[in-house]
Amino acid sequence: MEKGMIYMIPVTLGGEVVNDVIPANVQSIATDLRYFIVENVKSARRFLRKIDREFPIDDCQFFEINRKTEASEIYRYLKPAKEGHNIGVMSDAGCPGVADPGAIIMTMAHEKNIKVQPLVGPSSILLTLMGSGFNGQNFSFSGYLPKERKDRIRAMKNFEADTYRNGTTHLFMDTPFRNMNVLEDLLNELADTTMICIASNLTLVGENIRTMSAKDWREHAYDLAKKPTMFAIGKKQ
Repeated sequence: MEKGMIYMIPVTLGGEVVNDVIPANVQSIATDLRYFIVENVKSARRFLRKIDREFPIDDCQFFEINRKTEASEIYRYLKPAKEGHNIGVMSDAGCPGVADPGAIIMTMAHEKNIKVQPLVGPSSILLTLMGSGFNGQNFSFSGYLPKERKDRIRAMKNFEADTYRNGTTHLFMDTPFRNMNVLEDLLNELADTTMICIASNLTLVGENIRTMSAKDWREHAYDLAKKPTMFAIGKKQ
């Protein structure tokens, strides 16, 4: 029996607009599937109904994955593919496998010789890098910053030092309710000349991508609370 395929299905970064950010072929592939491994079942169902109001949710099987999911469970999730069915993998927002627990699914799929196909869609990481004006040849994404302020500041200063030393672009994020804490630390702890890019509400209404020095940001900072936001420290090209 020929094995099914694992499709890595990108979803929106939020909001109701789908057609502007998710290619038509990706939508078509997603609505043909009946097996899904997802970070959040509720979000996955909502996305599928956005792209097709008549999508047969009740005919589908959803497997939820998070950082606490046991490896034995994930192997079980791949069973439909072994039986010839295609499976879709969806993150809570953006591209699965990037800053999301879905990467382990692809690892196990490769181990079982199940084909994997990543599909095109929005990545807040790449969109921020593209819009920042920073070095796109040498960059690093560090995910969420430490919760403790002293550790967060230490990480920021390490990014800053590496940027000055090697020209590396450092991208990072935090939960929306901590965005203003991150912004405050960036502006209070980094050098006046350090360049910072802040990208908020990417692909959404009110999208804003700006790159300025820390000194200029102190005069033009805006409220980031409750806005999905990416931060980057880098050098002008």
